[in-house]
Amino acid sequence: MIDRLLSRPLLIAVLAVGMGSGIDAIVKGAAPAAGLMHLVAWRFLFGALLALAVFLWQRRPMPPWEAIRFHTLRGALQLVGAILFFFALTRLALAEATIIGFTAALMVPFVAQFVLGEFVSARAFLITLVGFAGAAFAISGGGEGVPGDGRWLGLAACLASAAIYAVILVLLRLRALREDATTIALFTNAVPALCMAPVLFGMAGPVNVGDLPVFGLLGVLGYSVWFLMTLAYARAKAQLLAPLEYTALIWSALFGIVFFAEMPGWRVWAGAVLIIGACLAIAFENHFETRRQTGQPVSDLPD
Repeated sequence: MIDRLLSRPLLIAVLAVGMGSGIDAIVKGAAPAAGLMHLVAWRFLFGALLALAVFLWQRRPMPPWEAIRFHTLRGALQLVGAILFFFALTRLALAEATIIGFTAALMVPFVAQFVLGEFVSARAFLITLVGFAGAAFAISGGGEGVPGDGRWLGLAACLASAAIYAVILVLLRLRALREDATTIALFTNAVPALCMAPVLFGMAGPVNVGDLPVFGLLGVLGYSVWFLMTLAYARAKAQLLAPLEYTALIWSALFGIVFFAEMPGWRVWAGAVLIIGACLAIAFENHFETRRQTGQPVSDLPD
């Protein structure tokens, strides 16, 4: 049974995306009672313990000091982005938060231009405008989240989280060829856990022991999503798997309907179509632009 699953990367990727949406649903349900800071701190602690166990089991060497500094910065950004997105989940409908999260892919080319000096074409800029127009249209219907100022705070936090995630993705490109995924996963969980140590030691008040199983589940699911996506991308082309990440909208809508009675309106779905279309258009434009820059025919280059 497990062997069959591991031989189907598309199924693995869809399962991983579904688990990621499940994390969002758990956070949305648990954060108001458990406390956002407690949830974030303990989620990363459990994730760090699991990541450290895998790191030691695989006997990975400790990266050089330069890499440690780099991953510490990236881990700190990861923490800020997670806090903002988890906060947004308490203010927005699941599907709505997921759609705004998609805009991170639209921001990546512009972050890469600033950080890496990569060229952004006028066509990519226009496609990005279409994508953000789709996001604006998706949220224009009022949504199912907290009304009033709470909703706008959630929207602002979600958009800021997407921007931070775009920066993290670009930073990962700087080190992805130097560090293995196990090392990256360790710092992704350990740095936020260390930053949240004051909360773990009671700065935000005592933790409810009854919430610890939920926090542990979040840590295991968070690491499992990374592990499954790593398996999937090791067994199939990125171009084939990347569009599957947009199935998160289907999972989020399903979880929202079942657990929170959130029924996405037609504006949400129409806006999602524009955003996803824009993200795919930019992805494919960058893919073929990279091939053209090699000076070889597209058909002669490996994927």
